Amino acid sequence: MSATGAKRIEDYALIGDGQTAALVSREGAIDWMCLPRFDSEACFAALLGDEDNGCWQIAPDDAVTSTRRRYLGDTLVLETEFTTESGVVAVTDFMPMRGEAPDIVRIVEGRSGRVKMRSALAIRFNYGQVHPLIRREDGLTMAIAGPNAVRLDFDVGIEFDDRWGMSRFEIGEGERVTFVMTWFESYRETPQPVDAETALADTCAWWEEWAAKACYEGEYRDQAMRSLITLKALIHQPTGAIVAAPTASLPERPGGARNWDYRFCWLRDSTFTLLALIGAELFDEADAWVHWLRRAVAGEPIDLRPFYSVGGDRRMIEWEADWLDGFGGAKPVRFGNGAAGQLQLDIYGEVLDTLFVAANHDVAPSDEADALFRLLVGDLERHWDKPDAGIWESRGDPKCHVYSKAMCWVAFDRAARWFEGNDADASEKYRALAEQVRAEVLDKGFDAEQNSFTGAYGDPALDAAVLRLPLTGFIEADDPRMIGTVAAIERELMKDGFVKRYQTEQTDDGVGGGEGAFLAASFWLVDVLALQGRAADAEKLFGRLCGLTNDVGLLAEEYGYGQQLGNFPQALSHLSLVVSALNLTMQHGPARERKAR
Repeated sequence: MSATGAKRIEDYALIGDGQTAALVSREGAIDWMCLPRFDSEACFAALLGDEDNGCWQIAPDDAVTSTRRRYLGDTLVLETEFTTESGVVAVTDFMPMRGEAPDIVRIVEGRSGRVKMRSALAIRFNYGQVHPLIRREDGLTMAIAGPNAVRLDFDVGIEFDDRWGMSRFEIGEGERVTFVMTWFESYRETPQPVDAETALADTCAWWEEWAAKACYEGEYRDQAMRSLITLKALIHQPTGAIVAAPTASLPERPGGARNWDYRFCWLRDSTFTLLALIGAELFDEADAWVHWLRRAVAGEPIDLRPFYSVGGDRRMIEWEADWLDGFGGAKPVRFGNGAAGQLQLDIYGEVLDTLFVAANHDVAPSDEADALFRLLVGDLERHWDKPDAGIWESRGDPKCHVYSKAMCWVAFDRAARWFEGNDADASEKYRALAEQVRAEVLDKGFDAEQNSFTGAYGDPALDAAVLRLPLTGFIEADDPRMIGTVAAIERELMKDGFVKRYQTEQTDDGVGGGEGAFLAASFWLVDVLALQGRAADAEKLFGRLCGLTNDVGLLAEEYGYGQQLGNFPQALSHLSLVVSALNLTMQHGPARERKAR
C-alpha cells in the first residue's frame, strides 16, 4: 500500500498532459489526480486523506534502500529508481499529451538483479468517496462510477480484493512491464488502448521540441527551464487558461486552516506567467490566453473577476470535504474558492500591463487586445477609488491597499500609452488619471515615520506587495522611498532569510494564523535588489531560493518550519524564478522593460 504516513509537500513530483496533472510521491504512489481536467473531481485523493481515498502505487515489495528521481531531459517524464538488496528497478511515469482521452502510463524497467514488485490501485471518485464498480468483459478491465470510467491495460494480471486492485510480479535486468490507465465518460465507447512505448517516445519528443523554443541560456538555465516546463504543464491547452496550481488545500502552515483551492485561472498569476514566457520568447501561450480572457470577460456590463475556471466559468462555490483528514491533519479541506466575487483592483493593472507588453512583442491579435483595453480601463474608471480585498485576497474588511492603487496607476498609464497616436482624447484622459492616482499613492501610501510604503492607506503594517512598485515602473528602484521600503521589509518581514507577505500579527485578514515565507515575494526582492545595484545580495538570495526546490526542481507557494508549504507546484513561485533569472542575467530583463517614465 502507499506509504502516506509522514508526507511532505516536497516529496512529490508532477506529471501532466496539458489538461490535468498528477502528483507522484517518492514511494511511487500517485496520490493526487483530477480527471478529466485540473478542476474536476479527484479520483486519487490520498494527498488530502489516506490511501483509501485513492492512490496508485507501483514499488518494490522488498525494502527499498535508496530512491533517486529525475525528469528525462527537458520533459515532464518522471523516472524513479528504487534500489533494493535484490536489485535495481526504475518506474517511468508520464501522461501523453491529450489525444482521445487522458492516460496515465507507467513503465517498470529492471536495471539489475531480480526484484519483486507490486502495483496497488485504489480508484476513488468524488474526492475519495466513491468506490467504482469493477467490470471485466472481453478481456478488458474497467472501473465505473456514475459518469466516470477508467480502462486498465496492464501487462500483468489484476486481482481485486476489498476494493483494491493488486498486481504482483518479478522483473529482471532488461525486462519492461507496462501499465496504462485511461479515463473516459462511462456512457461513451471505450477508447482505444495506448501503446506505452510509442507514447513514451512521442511524449519525450513533444516536450523536447517545446523546450527547444525557449530563449534562455544563462547561468541559471537548468532552474529556469524546469520552471518553464512546469508553467507549461499548468496551461490548459484547449482554452489557454493557466491554473495557479494543480492542487487544493495544501496548508500554508503545518496543521493550519489556511487551505485553499488553487485549481483555477487567477488573472494576476496568469499575467505574471505570460510575462515570464514572453521573456523567454515563448509567445504562443500569450496569444491563446488573450483569446481565453476575451471569452471569459465577455458580456455587458463587464464584470471582471479575480479568477475563473479553466473554461471561463465565474462561479466556484467554496465547500468543505469533511471526510478528508487533510494534508498532515490540516483542516478544513476546501474545494472551490470563495474569493471569486471579491473586488481586487490590482488585476486591472496586471492584465492591461500584460496586454501592453504582448503587443510590444507582436503577440495576440490587436483587435482582441484593443477591445479588452477599452472595456477594462473603462470599468476601472468607475471603481479605482474604492477599497478592495487586495492582492492577498483578504477576507477582512476592504481597505485602500497601496499595491492595488499603484496597479490602478499602471492600468491608466498603459492605457494612455496604448491610445497614443490613435485616440488623443482617451490618451490624455488616462494620462491625467494616472497622474492623479500616482500622486495619491505617494501621499497616502508612504509612511514617513517608517520611511516605507505600507500595505494600506492609514495602516502602518508593512506588505511585501509594494516590492513590485519599481517592477511595474511606478517608481524607480533607487528612489530613496524604495530604498527605505526595502530596508524596512528586510528588517520586519524576513523569516528564515525569506520574505513574508505581510505582518500577520498586525493585519486582520479575516482568516488568522501564521504562515511561511512567501516565495514569490522573496523573488521580487531579488529583482528590486538587482535594480538597486545590489547584485551580490540579489544573487545570494536567488541562490538560496533555488536551493529550496525539491530534488526534481519544484516549488510550492511558501517555505517555513523547515519545509515547503501551500499548493504545489505553484505557478507564481516558478514564474517568479524565471523572471528573476532573466533579470539577473539579461541586460534588458523584464523589470527593466517597465522602468518608471
